[in-house]
Amino acid sequence: MTWFAKIVAAAVAVCSVGIASTVAKAADQLNLFAWSEYVPQSVLDGFKKETGIIVNYEAYDSNETMLGKLLDSGAKYDLIQPSEYVVEALIKEGKLMPIDHAKLPNLKHLDPAFMKMSHDPGLKFSVPWMSGTVGIVYNTEKVKEPIKGFKDVFSGKYKGRIVAVDDSREIISWVLATQGKNCNDITDATLEGVRPVLKNWLPQIKLYDSDSPKTALLNGDVDVGVVWSGEGATLLNDESKKFKWLLPEEGAHRFIDNLAIPKGAPHADAAHKFIDYILRPEVSVLISEDFPYTNPNLDARKKLDDKARTNAASYPADDAKLELFKDIGAMGSKVDEVFTAVKGQ
Repeated sequence: MTWFAKIVAAAVAVCSVGIASTVAKAADQLNLFAWSEYVPQSVLDGFKKETGIIVNYEAYDSNETMLGKLLDSGAKYDLIQPSEYVVEALIKEGKLMPIDHAKLPNLKHLDPAFMKMSHDPGLKFSVPWMSGTVGIVYNTEKVKEPIKGFKDVFSGKYKGRIVAVDDSREIISWVLATQGKNCNDITDATLEGVRPVLKNWLPQIKLYDSDSPKTALLNGDVDVGVVWSGEGATLLNDESKKFKWLLPEEGAHRFIDNLAIPKGAPHADAAHKFIDYILRPEVSVLISEDFPYTNPNLDARKKLDDKARTNAASYPADDAKLELFKDIGAMGSKVDEVFTAVKGQ
């Protein structure tokens, strides 16, 4: 059994609480399976108003959950929103339908740099939705010493005051960064080197939250967070002006979340229409306004106001130490095993 099959089987076992409550059959519907808190209702409403197509939006909180339900025989999705390394894996497994660029006249608005990404050169099977990073944010009213990186966050000073995304590969990549290793340098040996650090770090985390980690920071439940950049951008916009955001000095992950059409999608034409719709600059701006990640749509970026374009979390000035995740094959299961074992201690 391949790594892909193993991780899917595990995810199905964990999250098989049922497929989408209703699977659309009519031609005027679209089944979208995407990250939670990532698709503005205004975009769904605008698409329906213009095309008559109703979007059934089901959310997930991890790539592994998405994979499990996608490949469960009862799940019929037209569009999914996988991250870069999952796109790479799905392409290898032949699970995605090729994108028909002739149906996407608005593809011309994308930043050309996103056409050259290693996970899908030329965007043959995917189109970027939003990009972002994982970074550190802290409450300057509670944290007086400057934080510069992961080693500072997990120094022990902030035990019980930390929120972190609930993502095994992310957290293990942070450890690798502190050890001077590439985020994709995952072997049996490097994982053994990660294990003792995790045993020190994980008990310091008060809360794991991949959906809305900003909430605990805003409520004062925690003082330090290692969170998605869109969450950090929202905190920087908070009226209190008490939050500081930074990219870890050791380096961090840059993610690219994409739209892709699963092979066998029942409404592939509607999926292409939705992709082209969100590529319009005026629509893409709506996504950035609600979820301020790095917008890959160059013409949409030009329409953002100065405050949005200069938000340090959304558009970091120095991204030299940011790396993309790659498909790591069978080691993906071992990453989950090591993290789960330590987390459960």
